[in-house]
Amino acid sequence: MNKTIDIQAAVAIAAAEALAAKTQGTFGVGGVLLDGFGNVLQSMHNNVVLGGLVLDPTAHGERQLIDWYFAQVAAGAALPPPQELTLVTSLDPCCMCTGAILAAGFNVVVAAPDGNAGINYDNQASFTALPAPLRVRAGSSFCYPAVRGATPYARAASGAPPKSFFIGKSINEATQALCTLVFESMVTQVMQLLHAGDESPACDPATLPHDHAVVRALRQRYPDALTYRGAPHAPGAGLAPFLLAAMAQDRRNGGAGEAAALLDSFGNLLLCLPGQQALSIIRTPFMECTRQYAQLRHELMVGKDSAQQEECKRYLGHPKHGTFVLSGGLDDSAASFMTLGAYGSTMEGALPENNPAQFQYVRPGMAHSDLLALCQALPPLYSKLIQIQPRQVADQALIAALA
Repeated sequence: MNKTIDIQAAVAIAAAEALAAKTQGTFGVGGVLLDGFGNVLQSMHNNVVLGGLVLDPTAHGERQLIDWYFAQVAAGAALPPPQELTLVTSLDPCCMCTGAILAAGFNVVVAAPDGNAGINYDNQASFTALPAPLRVRAGSSFCYPAVRGATPYARAASGAPPKSFFIGKSINEATQALCTLVFESMVTQVMQLLHAGDESPACDPATLPHDHAVVRALRQRYPDALTYRGAPHAPGAGLAPFLLAAMAQDRRNGGAGEAAALLDSFGNLLLCLPGQQALSIIRTPFMECTRQYAQLRHELMVGKDSAQQEECKRYLGHPKHGTFVLSGGLDDSAASFMTLGAYGSTMEGALPENNPAQFQYVRPGMAHSDLLALCQALPPLYSKLIQIQPRQVADQALIAALA
């Protein structure tokens, strides 16, 4: 087992992972998980893109490290509790990863800033993008070490103090610059890839024969796929039995009894899933739903020629043209903040003008005005570009069915 008791050395490991991500053609971000003695437990990098195709919009390094930890614990590994661990990341965590970190209870050391999507986007370490109950927790667990030097990459330390096992407590200017530049070098390329050919699906998958590859792949992940069809972007009471069944399964899977559904632009139900929180506390229903859809599309397109890939896109478009529906609305918890961030990572750009109600919920988790205020306080990617504005479904019968 490798060991590092120097923040600079730990950030260098994260930077090496970021370089590996760049080589893979995805966002250049990496991280490493350390125990309370500086032992390296695992390191990972961003895997949003694999083989030139979107694999998983939630596959950020931090989220993957957290899921790795809980998978190990679920398998019986004797690992320390999260509050004794430190996740060192090459880039300021996005809202999804911040929510995941706070929900899990890890400590964080951050190298490079991210003024677009990072939780410390304003470099004040005040975490005003977070709901008020989470700001103190972030302030006591998110560490922004000093960067030594005289260039614009240099900075004073802020946030929480580094854990006591770190003897060296600062970052070299060159390493900080590397973390920044590796990320910036990939942003435009990956964003173009994420939005290439992401127009609304032209063909209705409900018209396909039951043995078509698209239908088989959908029903392998969700046997009831394509068995419900409502008005486009207006989920109705017919969705209730599917949500209720997934909610019951979510309780059996260690969750609080929630579910997330994805309907396409024709109103077809593609997925309606519970979480897997017995395996990892951050595998909530929305995380499972958006990941499963992206991985399904990747499975259908990887290794195929361009004509076959285009056929898949004609039936299974970018989810921004459909509708995500949560059984329960968002609140001020870390898990809900993770969901907001994961939704942003799934959209990664402005919503279509004809689909402003892309993100809906049935039962409210907080007053709608408070939810909108929370969304407006998010970092620029979420509040200015995507303009996240979840709204309650309009169908009163659906609301009553889940009351």
